[in-house]
Amino acid sequence: MNSININHTHDHMFLGSAHDENAKRTLWVVALTVVMMIGEITAGYLTGSMALLADGFHMATHAGALGIAAVAYGYARRHASSQRYSFGTGKVGDLGGFASALILGLVALGIGVESVMRLLQPTDVQFGTATLIAVVGLVVNLVSALLLGHGHSHGHDHDDHGHAHHGHDNNLKSAYVHVIADALTSVLAIIALLAGRYLGWVWLDPAMGIVGAIVIARWAWSLMGITAGVLLDQTDMHVAEEIRELVEKPGDACITDLHVWRVGPQAHAAIVSVLGDATANADSIRERLKPVHEVSHLTVEFRLSDGSR
Repeated sequence: MNSININHTHDHMFLGSAHDENAKRTLWVVALTVVMMIGEITAGYLTGSMALLADGFHMATHAGALGIAAVAYGYARRHASSQRYSFGTGKVGDLGGFASALILGLVALGIGVESVMRLLQPTDVQFGTATLIAVVGLVVNLVSALLLGHGHSHGHDHDDHGHAHHGHDNNLKSAYVHVIADALTSVLAIIALLAGRYLGWVWLDPAMGIVGAIVIARWAWSLMGITAGVLLDQTDMHVAEEIRELVEKPGDACITDLHVWRVGPQAHAAIVSVLGDATANADSIRERLKPVHEVSHLTVEFRLSDGSR
C-alpha cells in the first residue's frame, strides 16, 4: 500500500479567502452595537418599554456574541501556523459560531419569559420616546447588516462547483444572524409601540416580544446545528459523492474507506482508501481528484487488489 498527499507543502492555512476582511467588518459592528446597546437599555428603563428593553438587552448579548466572533477571528489568525493544530485553525470560527448560537438561544428564552410576565402584569410605556429610540436602533442594525451581509455574500461568490452553502464562514454567519435578530426585534418593537400609542393596544408590546423570541430561538437552533456538524466532523455528502464518482468511474479502482470533513471556510480534508488494479496507483487517483477544488488537504491510500499482484 502506498500513500500520497496532494499538498506537498503541508500548508494548513484554512482560514478562508475573506478572513481578514470579515474580521474588520465584525469589529466595526461590535463598536456600533455597543453604542446602541447603551442607548436602548437606558431609554428602555426611562420609558418603561418592554419591547425596547428587550431590544436593548438582546443587543447587549449580541455585543458579547459579536465580541466572541471578533476574538475568534483574531485567535484563528494568530495561531494559523501553530503546530498544535493538526489541520490549522479554520474551525475556530465554527466554535465561535456555536457559542454565539447558544447565547442567541438564551436571549430568546429571556425575552420570552420577560414578555410573558409583562403580558400578565402590564406596565406604563412612554410610547413616543421609546419609538424614536427603536427607530434609531433599527437604523444601526441595518447598517450593521449591510456591513456583515456584504462579506457574507462575498464568500458565496468564491465557492466552486455549486456547493456555495458548504463554504460559509460560520463565524461571520453567526454575527450576521445576531444583527438580523436585532433588526427583527427593533421592527417588532416599533410596530408594538405605534399600535400602543395610536390604537391603545398596550398588550401588543409584550406579545411582539414573544413572537420575536420564537423566531430568534428557531434561528439559534438552526445555527447550532450547522456549526455542531462542522465541529463534529460531519461528512459533506456532496463532496464525498463527487470524490467517489471521479475515483470509481474509470472502473479500475474502488473506494474502500472515505473520510471527508470541513477544516475551514471553503476548505475540506479527505482521506481516500482505494483498492485497484495495476493500471491505477496513488498518483493517478490524485490526478482524478484535482477537479475537486473544495478539498484542500487530500491523502490517498492505495492498495493493489489480490488479482493484480
